[in-house]
Amino acid sequence: MGPVEHLHMSVFSQSFSPCGRFLAAGNNYGEIAVFSLSSALSPDATDLSQTPILTFTAHEGPVFSLFSTDSHLLSAGNGEISAWSWAELIKRVSMFINAPLCRSSLEIPEINAMTVNPTENSLVIGGGDNNIHIMDLESGIFKSVLQGHTDYIHCLSVREREGEILSGGEDGAVRIWDHRTGQSVHCIEVYKYEECARPQYGKWISCLTTESDWMLCGGGPSLSLWHLRSMSPTSIFPLSGCQRQANFYQDMILSVGEGQCVSHCLLGGEVKAQIPCTPHSLNTLALNLNSTDNRVLTVGGSSHQIDVFTNLSYRTFSLSF
Repeated sequence: MGPVEHLHMSVFSQSFSPCGRFLAAGNNYGEIAVFSLSSALSPDATDLSQTPILTFTAHEGPVFSLFSTDSHLLSAGNGEISAWSWAELIKRVSMFINAPLCRSSLEIPEINAMTVNPTENSLVIGGGDNNIHIMDLESGIFKSVLQGHTDYIHCLSVREREGEILSGGEDGAVRIWDHRTGQSVHCIEVYKYEECARPQYGKWISCLTTESDWMLCGGGPSLSLWHLRSMSPTSIFPLSGCQRQANFYQDMILSVGEGQCVSHCLLGGEVKAQIPCTPHSLNTLALNLNSTDNRVLTVGGSSHQIDVFTNLSYRTFSLSF
């Protein structure tokens, strides 16, 4: 790949291997790069240690979403989902390139989000046809479709204990679904809440995550923390621009979006710190909780570089696609 392509590269998605020693990242050119975190974090690391051990073309268009199961890396692009064996990726086997273990073709533009419902061993998929598709991971058969959104779906979360799936979309709604019945049981139109609304940015919901009885969501509306029993916002975070991904971490919230910083927020709504990053705009944030030896935060966006934080307070180094 030449310097012009590098200049216009964006990293859209990330996922850690089940063992936590490797990071996969997907870009706007349809490529997936696999990095060895154990090599990059080694005291003997060189510049070469911060480059991929393997790069391959997974999709014709952008890799919008990556998700790891216990044994496979799932990648999603325009209208297709592919499954790649982590064991083969780690061996740096090149013969499997363009021949994933499984590929499902769907008439869904931009599969933006994937997550797993462990209770049913199913893959939950959301994208550009406004619907949520449920696929049985054992058979690879699509078994149900959840309909209710009126525009693109951007983000998904599963509340396993409650048997619920949450989805956020371009229509400004967060829908809560009972996955057993396939019915939408609640619809929160975040942009209609005065304290959350930011008409200048639109109404779309670009990020959504849950923990216990709490939900974090944002996009056009301000990033906000919601109590799901009362269905009301408890904290509004004064962050500029649209937030594209946010995660709960210990007693904090980590968020990235428009702008060059990872925001550290307290649950009460205060912004504790904003840590500078290499990309000018950020798309994806990932916490490696699969390995104590390689526990890092990685951040990607409008650059061929992925920033690595061993301490949340500063960028340690960058991986290069």
